[in-house]
Amino acid sequence: MTTELIPIYILIFAFGIVIGSFLNVCIYRIPQHETVVTERSHCMRCGYQLAWYDMVPVFSWLFLRGRCRKCKEPISPQYPIIEALNGILYIVVFAVNGLELTSIIYCFLTSALIVLSVIDWRTYEIPLGINIFILVLGILHVFLDHDNWSEYVIGFFCVSLFLEILLLVSGGRAIGGGDVKLMACAGLAIGWQNITLAFFLGCIIGSVIHLIRMKVTNAGNRLAMGPYLAAGIFISMLWGEKMISAYLTLAGF
Repeated sequence: MTTELIPIYILIFAFGIVIGSFLNVCIYRIPQHETVVTERSHCMRCGYQLAWYDMVPVFSWLFLRGRCRKCKEPISPQYPIIEALNGILYIVVFAVNGLELTSIIYCFLTSALIVLSVIDWRTYEIPLGINIFILVLGILHVFLDHDNWSEYVIGFFCVSLFLEILLLVSGGRAIGGGDVKLMACAGLAIGWQNITLAFFLGCIIGSVIHLIRMKVTNAGNRLAMGPYLAAGIFISMLWGEKMISAYLTLAGF
């Protein structure tokens, strides 16, 4: 990162944490089937409607020491964590992918992956609206890179079709319908090679972490695949081509 780019990355981070604040709204309200755009933000315990100075991403939570201004009840640290994480990942996207229009799509895809990961972790369900949003991002990416449209169309089917068959054969015990839709929509957004790598990475990450959780915390056999698939998608989206190229080189191709 050159010195000249530092102000740009500060703006990217600021934009990222603002979007991160909205992600917290989505994470809380979508599973409750509440609107995410018209209802004013408020304290979940006393109902105090937050003023603008109560909603400055990250900094308001720190200034209030993690407590509601009115009732003094603790505010979940999830709020600043999600905001800061989104801002940091936005910087990573632009640092790796460059100051391109594609990076904007990747940033919004990253935000969608954060939301679906938290919701799926808690509810074992990926909201359809999040997958539709990713689908729209995929369509936009196809238009931006229309010369390679076939890579994205193949990406829509190559993993999701396999998972759909697995879903039907297992009766939903091996994979969820939301996971199938996620891999289809994300495949359209990042292409067939990257989505294939994302699936394998997600399976590996999920298997390792869940086995550790089962041994350390006695977690049950039920597994939310969304967060792990999301991690695989994010890694493949930014570094997939280099990882595939390195593998082919080592394999002698």
